[in-house]
Amino acid sequence: MTETDFAEFDVVLVTGMSGAGRSTAAHVLEDIGWFVIDNLPPSMLQQAIELARGSEDISRIAVVVDVRGKSFFRDLNRTLESLGRDGIPVRTLFLESSDESLVRRFESSRRPHPLQGGQRITDGLAAERIALGDMRAIADVVIDTTALNVHDLRRKIEAAFGHQDVMKLHATVMSFGFKYGIPVDADLVADVRFLPNPHWIPELRPLNGLDETVASAVLAAPAAEVFLQLYSQLVQVIAPGYVDEGKRYVTIAMGCTGGKHRSVAMSENFAARLRIEGIESLVVHRDLGRE
Repeated sequence: MTETDFAEFDVVLVTGMSGAGRSTAAHVLEDIGWFVIDNLPPSMLQQAIELARGSEDISRIAVVVDVRGKSFFRDLNRTLESLGRDGIPVRTLFLESSDESLVRRFESSRRPHPLQGGQRITDGLAAERIALGDMRAIADVVIDTTALNVHDLRRKIEAAFGHQDVMKLHATVMSFGFKYGIPVDADLVADVRFLPNPHWIPELRPLNGLDETVASAVLAAPAAEVFLQLYSQLVQVIAPGYVDEGKRYVTIAMGCTGGKHRSVAMSENFAARLRIEGIESLVVHRDLGRE
């Protein structure tokens, strides 16, 4: 099989922290037409891809790999390098979440972490983060599921992998509140706290940036228009470089104090501008509704 043959074949490796949503991601990918293999030993990854490529019914394959593979997992980087030499491009989806969120999920399911042994869940998480460090560093798409529900995660995965055009930049524009922390999966972070805060206008305080009156108030500030124009130009400058370097998905986070008014309105407007400029964009409001 030649490199040209593989050019029409799409492969995604799904990995990340236990409890961060790998199973949900696998189900979503399956729903949108991917052939999904769960918990495959890395040593068998190349063989599985070659077998799938030989089938007329399979053009996109997603492989879920995690620390349950134990000794196999240590060979994953070597396998990926081998696939690259053979002309088989593999994209990586890495699912992340905070320790606090993961502990709650394990405790609610009453399941032990696969690496905790006789220790605490947090010990298992620490060991897993070390084991996954290299994979997170090279991942094409990193999704932090700490504040996402199942529907939000589905939308992000569909936006990243529900299309065929992998030669264009695809953006997730995320609003957030600085009081809740900067999103760990953000590639670019914009601080829009320089804009007048609708929180101090009594009739706007109970509303949010999705309401037309709030959005109009935020965007009416002269600095808002200047910022949106300049920041969209910045993305246009870096987009070709990202694509050339193999980075097809970018998360652009826009933050205000609480993630309710300014960041929401600016994110919605900014994503609309990116779409006009040919960059497919999804909007996620991480902290909307937390107040």
